[in-house]
Amino acid sequence: MAGLTAVVLVALVGCGARVGGKAEDAAGAGSVAADARGSSAALQGRWWSWAASEPDGTNPVVDRDGSLCGRNQPRDVWFLAGTFGGQVKRDCRIPHGRPIALPVINSFGDRARCADFMDDARGTVVLDGEPVEPEVHEGDAIVIEGAPDNPVTGEEGTFTATGCGLWVQIPPLAPGTHSLAFRGQSGGFSVGVDYALTVAAP
Repeated sequence: MAGLTAVVLVALVGCGARVGGKAEDAAGAGSVAADARGSSAALQGRWWSWAASEPDGTNPVVDRDGSLCGRNQPRDVWFLAGTFGGQVKRDCRIPHGRPIALPVINSFGDRARCADFMDDARGTVVLDGEPVEPEVHEGDAIVIEGAPDNPVTGEEGTFTATGCGLWVQIPPLAPGTHSLAFRGQSGGFSVGVDYALTVAAP
């Protein structure tokens, strides 16, 4: 969420607080098959590019109810977003057989920014009443592609940066309804999303 500054990305989408028209922090959250997201750097770059693929009015990070959760989803994984700060509740329908990936809280920028961000980063994830331990990504070189007028990078184009955060990747869930709640915080920035997920039948 920030034109090469911080995010959370959360729930993700997650992203984060906006500064000077750009977003600084984001949120998101579990464990996905390797072929769905590859390395940590690939996962973060893909998520950030997804979060930056829509303008402000249709961006999943600004989504207030879950109606935007299906925007520009890839075919091999389903991304969830956090917020630009604060908490929301969202309903989201997910195709059957799709692994899920999201940041509990995340950021991007240079290595020093990520080091500062991760020094104070913490978060919790609960899936169907059971806690999930986030993965810690201290700092990876990532590539982010931003669409015009997106609120994540603040500008169109391809950027390189260091990405970091607490992440969750979740294998495909059984058909039916599921609850996913996450909370993330770093410094004065906090994010939280309560997702009501509906996984389609085969």
